Amino acid sequence: MSSDETPNAPTPPHSRAAVREKAQQVNAQQSRVRIMRRVLIGLVAVLVVGAAGGAVAWAVGSAVSKPSLSPSNMHDDGVVVSKADLTVAAGPAATPTASPTPAGTTAPASPAPSPTASAGAVDIHIYVDYLSPGAGEFERANAKQLATWIDQGAATVTYHPVALLTANSNGTKYSLRAASAAACVASSQPDVFYAYNHALLADQPKLDSDGKTDAELATLADASGVKDSKGVRDCISKSSYASWVKDATTRALDGPLPGSKKLVLTGAPTIVVNGQAYAGSLTDAAEFSQFVLSVASDAYYGTPGPTPVPTRTATPTPAS
Repeated sequence: MSSDETPNAPTPPHSRAAVREKAQQVNAQQSRVRIMRRVLIGLVAVLVVGAAGGAVAWAVGSAVSKPSLSPSNMHDDGVVVSKADLTVAAGPAATPTASPTPAGTTAPASPAPSPTASAGAVDIHIYVDYLSPGAGEFERANAKQLATWIDQGAATVTYHPVALLTANSNGTKYSLRAASAAACVASSQPDVFYAYNHALLADQPKLDSDGKTDAELATLADASGVKDSKGVRDCISKSSYASWVKDATTRALDGPLPGSKKLVLTGAPTIVVNGQAYAGSLTDAAEFSQFVLSVASDAYYGTPGPTPVPTRTATPTPAS
């Protein structure tokens, strides 16, 4: 007895052809899906790569189009103090003494030639970190006689703000902020820089303290005579020249320092006179004065030219 549901019954030829056709259609549809999937994945990858490339190009372009700010009125990363700046400065730094010999000291019996404009002005470069105790000591001890030499045209004095002690202010980066603030003042009103620089060094915070706030630095700039108070205050609050200070410090560390062949920044303060580093006392103005006079003498007598004729002076008569 036979049945239509018998599984081993042969399939008619036209049925097998229909199955094959259906299978081909399914395979073709699956192939199209796979192809479309590959195309979509490729398009997404292209878009992602393109977007990433565009972002990188934009970032690079932005970095190139926005260079690090550099302050104006700088010479070899320093500010040259002029005679006119002394009239703007307030306090003892603005009061020249009568001679390079500090008050209360006795001049040597046979002093070296005084640094005078006729003998060629002595070139003095002072690298200051506004948190360095030594920088403050040197400024307080030598401000008057430096002002005297500038006033007489006997010396050119250039201050270089650097940041070597940025990590020594409890995370406030005072050293870097103060140097940037000094650059703000120099860029805005260079004739006030000398007064501001002296104020920062004469009353500086202690090492490993928080230092002055940005508001206090700005207030000190106002007290020093800055006219564009708002602009300088904004510059200080943004630390606009912090990157420049870092670069200038690196350049000084790499050397050579201006006027020298091999000298590099080794600490703050570093004082260079006619290319020679001063290694004496930071608190003894007489010792620094003698060093400057000695360097000036070397420069005077070491320069080819007519032999200087000594000036005849009257022989002092002993008091009766």
